[in-house]
Amino acid sequence: MSHKPPFEPAAPSQPRRRLITAIAAGATWASLGAPSIARAQAGPKIRVGYWPVAAGLPFFAAIEKGYFKEAGLDVEPLKFAGAQQVMEAMLSGRSDGSANGTGSANLAIGEIAQPGLFKIFATNPSNAKYVLEEFLVPKDSTAKTMADLKGKRVASGPGIQNVTLAKTMLERSGAGAMSVVELPIGQHVAALAAGQIDAAYTLEPTGTIGRMNGTTRVLEAGVVAHYILGDPMAPWHGGSASLTSEFIKKNPAEAKKFIAAYAKGIELVRTQPEEARQFMKGYTAIEGPLTKEVPLASYMLYNEFKASDVAYFQKFYDLFSDKGIFEKKVIVEPLLFKA
Repeated sequence: MSHKPPFEPAAPSQPRRRLITAIAAGATWASLGAPSIARAQAGPKIRVGYWPVAAGLPFFAAIEKGYFKEAGLDVEPLKFAGAQQVMEAMLSGRSDGSANGTGSANLAIGEIAQPGLFKIFATNPSNAKYVLEEFLVPKDSTAKTMADLKGKRVASGPGIQNVTLAKTMLERSGAGAMSVVELPIGQHVAALAAGQIDAAYTLEPTGTIGRMNGTTRVLEAGVVAHYILGDPMAPWHGGSASLTSEFIKKNPAEAKKFIAAYAKGIELVRTQPEEARQFMKGYTAIEGPLTKEVPLASYMLYNEFKASDVAYFQKFYDLFSDKGIFEKKVIVEPLLFKA
């Protein structure tokens, strides 16, 4: 009878002995025929900057629905206080792209600083129907038109895009040349309610928050299409989702998968907006029942652009060239992603 202790390890089998001998001799795991999935290196982390506005909804939805994970991608959302910071992170290499809602003019400034910095694969055109931007006033304000804001204290969101647009729209609407105070969009409603400012050029969900808590009202929505593009129903491509050209070049397969997964987020917003709305929670100031009230922007993928869309986009950029904000003319068409 054997008296071998029960805890003594059994002698390795013949195949196992061959494996141990091979490894001891310096064989690699790959050369031993290990499954390719075990050898595969993890893909790159894709860092995407966003700021907390409703237009970023497709990105938020794609994260929360798991579209990026399903594509085998490791996507890290980076929250910033303004679109300018999103662009600066891309310039410095701290971010690989931008979500919808990032100011297209802010991105253009990055393009001027570093030509070829990014490619736009989706925009969020807005107008009087697909509302993103608006002028707000206190609920009891006597202002009925934009012209009534002449001489008033007006704020806008931070960054050169917001300030330039606000000043230009006030001037073109009859309010005249005015100064505009930069204020984080999350403070617009409180500042209006407290009487610190008389009006604010802002982005959703700010208008919905003020309306729902009974402190502000919309003076006019779709203002950029109206006063900058000349048609309240024209598409204003004010925000853009992008990837840096460096990321696309180094990771073409991942870039393709990312855009496809992001497009699924856009499709969800288009076809199932009520389901998509819930994903504003945690990414914007919208919570609970408020998510059902926010107007949604439209979305346009790079392969959906018509000549008229490019022309309206270009007209928007030309404003910044004409105002001297852009030190040179920025052409839109080369900035659009090509499959």
